[in-house]
Amino acid sequence: MSPEIAREPARAVLTLAMSHPPTLGAGRLLAIDGPSGSGKSTLAAAIAELAQTSTVVHLDDMYAGWSGLPRLAESLAGLLLPLAAGHPGQFRRYDWRADDWAEDVFVAPTSLLVLEGVGSGSRRFAELITTLVWLDVSPEVGLARAIDRDGAAYEEQLRAWQRDEAMHYAVDAARERADIVLG
Repeated sequence: MSPEIAREPARAVLTLAMSHPPTLGAGRLLAIDGPSGSGKSTLAAAIAELAQTSTVVHLDDMYAGWSGLPRLAESLAGLLLPLAAGHPGQFRRYDWRADDWAEDVFVAPTSLLVLEGVGSGSRRFAELITTLVWLDVSPEVGLARAIDRDGAAYEEQLRAWQRDEAMHYAVDAARERADIVLG
């Protein structure tokens, strides 16, 4: 999804999210979920441009590397549960270049937290999600986009990631629970 194409859906998503009462303490949680290569980061950037007081958290910073999706809930708990209680949340940022954990990131309570990435619509935190957006993409197109983004050297890891995504979504059913499906 190009930035220009993302503007119109971003307006609709933001309008819907802000029409609902807060679910994350005094703020709202907008989860943008879907497979790798579906345009989640682009949509999140378009929403952040419209809602300049929002905070965007990219789950790429929270996964424990290429095999980190199954352990994402632990990081999400440290971020979301304190925010739901009106306190700053935190997570440890993963440094993909160093292949290791880096610094702690603190996130202050905000009127709109945009959480984007595979697993952002986790069923475990469904009661905290104000609006869940699902972005669709076929596995073939998603893989091609991810390879274009990350490089052909990562094709094996991206294919393994797609398998982890499929297992996660088979159990979590984020698409079926989404308020909006785009793609």
